[in-house]
Amino acid sequence: MRAILTYHSIDDSRSAISVTPLAFKQQIEWLARQEVRVVPLNVLLTLPDHTRAVALTFDDGIANVATLALPILAEHGITATVFVVSRQVGKDNRWEARSRHRAPLLPLLNWEQLGSLFSRGWTIGSHSRSHRHLPSCSAQQLDDEVEGAADDITAALGARPAWFAYPYGAVDGRVAARTALVYELACTTDLRALRTAEQPALLPRIDAWYLQAWVRKLGWGSPGFRAIVGARRLVRAASAALRP
Repeated sequence: MRAILTYHSIDDSRSAISVTPLAFKQQIEWLARQEVRVVPLNVLLTLPDHTRAVALTFDDGIANVATLALPILAEHGITATVFVVSRQVGKDNRWEARSRHRAPLLPLLNWEQLGSLFSRGWTIGSHSRSHRHLPSCSAQQLDDEVEGAADDITAALGARPAWFAYPYGAVDGRVAARTALVYELACTTDLRALRTAEQPALLPRIDAWYLQAWVRKLGWGSPGFRAIVGARRLVRAASAALRP
């Protein structure tokens, strides 16, 4: 089974976007014991479906990625992708709908820290300019959020980002089409593993919540593991359909 894993913050708050440092360490060690390859996103997409492999992604660019996640991953020779909100770099995650998603107020990585990650082989991707709900944006606003963010990252790091993650996982056909003109790949929050043929602008991901201790007992890619992820995907879809 191949999958893209989504993380946000490594902290002890136990919020909806948080994984504790201990849990994160245990998850990475579990992947190693399960002989699951951890590879960059573009490499993951070239592997056969039966390959036991993941790509690690961190949304928002929260500062504890460098202070807590990096040392743990470095022990295993693993790199990851950080999707940053370009106009918030060096500030905090005080943006639209943060409180509604029960996310704690957290400091974000600055450009120096992002440059250090980049020099260590990490990928710096885009998560828009200001973390807006992109389907609600006008054409001009969408251009600013999607292409403007790429321009910001290029100016700061000297390398143009090729990968994007939609804020809140919110994407429609218009947003996906515009994003595909700027980036090679884009990640959603569609809760499932990768399939043989995926649309590059609509890649699914599995949230790190699904690597909790009781789930890990089932084994990576086992029928039970897949069943839990599939059931949660159906629940999420039903909940979204009921929202006004």
